[in-house]
Amino acid sequence: MWLPMLIKKMNMGDMKAAGLQLTAEDIYSINQSSLKDAVVSFGGFCTGEIISDQGLILTNHHCGYGQIQQHSTPENDYLSNGFWAFSMDQEKTNPGLFVRFLVRMDDVTERVQNELNENLSADDRAKIIRKVSQEIANEAKDGTHYEAEVKSFLHGNEFYLMVYEKFTDVRLVGAPPSSIGKFGGDTDNWMWPRHTGDFTLFRVYSGPDGKP
Repeated sequence: MWLPMLIKKMNMGDMKAAGLQLTAEDIYSINQSSLKDAVVSFGGFCTGEIISDQGLILTNHHCGYGQIQQHSTPENDYLSNGFWAFSMDQEKTNPGLFVRFLVRMDDVTERVQNELNENLSADDRAKIIRKVSQEIANEAKDGTHYEAEVKSFLHGNEFYLMVYEKFTDVRLVGAPPSSIGKFGGDTDNWMWPRHTGDFTLFRVYSGPDGKP
């Protein structure tokens, strides 16, 4: 996994050599629309992709398994038979489910490391990192509707601020039967090419202004 903001610095040469026609700014940009704006953190445990101008989200079958299960009943066994909403009114709401769009990333390594020294115990070091990370996150989201967090990378040697926009109205649109969505189980999951309909469709809703 590569950090989007480092694509230009770390990966573009190899990616271009392999045939990529996109620019680094097409993949990650904070000043214009880019691929980062079409990829979401789905529920905090999966990823998803926006595939329409109406907020349709494509994700894996196992990522939506819990929601499919919650809406299933003995009379309407969506896990066994699949589910398809033929209109937006038929889509299923999912309280607690959310998606987050990455707004921007910042390298805050220097600011965090300026508060550390080699004489600190492991516990004290961890406490300082938590304190400084929370300060940075609070500053980033102050006066906005965004969420923010600082994540450590490379075994705690680098730190990056992630700013997200979170949407909480995410509805189930469609899913194949589990016999298709999980065909082959974990064995086929690690094979290529795959022969599995491993997908679920959701839709994210926003306010009239495009905000959560």
